[in-house]
Amino acid sequence: MLFTKEEEAKIILAIQQAERCTSGEIRLFVEDFCMRDFPVERAAEVFQLFGMFNTKERNAVLVYLAEKSHHFAIWGDAGIHDRVGYHFWEQEKKLLQEHFRRDEAAEGLCMAIQLIGERLSEYFPADENNNDNELPDEIIYG
Repeated sequence: MLFTKEEEAKIILAIQQAERCTSGEIRLFVEDFCMRDFPVERAAEVFQLFGMFNTKERNAVLVYLAEKSHHFAIWGDAGIHDRVGYHFWEQEKKLLQEHFRRDEAAEGLCMAIQLIGERLSEYFPADENNNDNELPDEIIYG
């Protein structure tokens, strides 16, 4: 397993805090190996597999991590991607790369999740009266 129980708790808390200010949803999927030529293809597949496209505003984001393959990707649904474009995702990927190189995966993920949440809240602010958690916050291990 990549994360200790304490690191898992921090990552889940980061997801919950990020989602408090937005109607958007963030999930983390971790598996050992990426069997695709490009990790973003696997991220898109996992996104579909877990029905993340079913959010009301199409504003879910998946962070995909293949631990032993040393691959990762970020996949944002149409609602958020149309607003932030490729440049935003590239910034997030660079942040994660830097932390992964320093063996600080949990810290890097928490920072990336916070930034994703901030960007989601710009375009999809939370409704004070109804901010349903449309997707679970737990880390998905594949």
